[in-house]
Amino acid sequence: MEKKETVKKPITMAEAKEILEKINLEEADQIQKRTIDYLAKFTKVSLKIATKIKERLIKELGLTEEEAIEVTNILPSSLGEMNTIIAGWRKIFSTEKKKLILNIINEEKKKGE
Repeated sequence: MEKKETVKKPITMAEAKEILEKINLEEADQIQKRTIDYLAKFTKVSLKIATKIKERLIKELGLTEEEAIEVTNILPSSLGEMNTIIAGWRKIFSTEKKKLILNIINEEKKKGE
């Protein structure tokens, strides 16, 4: 039997939600059902807004894709929340850069309303 090569790629919660919503719930296994339920409760923005935030964070501020996805999933609303996220990356960001991240999030969320 030929083995399929699996490609792992980080995605936002909004992307995961979009993918899993295409699954027939009657055919979904327990993990898929729980994941769909979790994403329905905790995904904060639409796929369109999440994608735009992620793309801007990468392009305008030079965040890695993984960093941009983490910020997009959490959608911090304060410098304190940004500090908590960044602490896990073991990087130092200027206060100005953190404010720019928050501005991008707020701008895109307002556009989507």
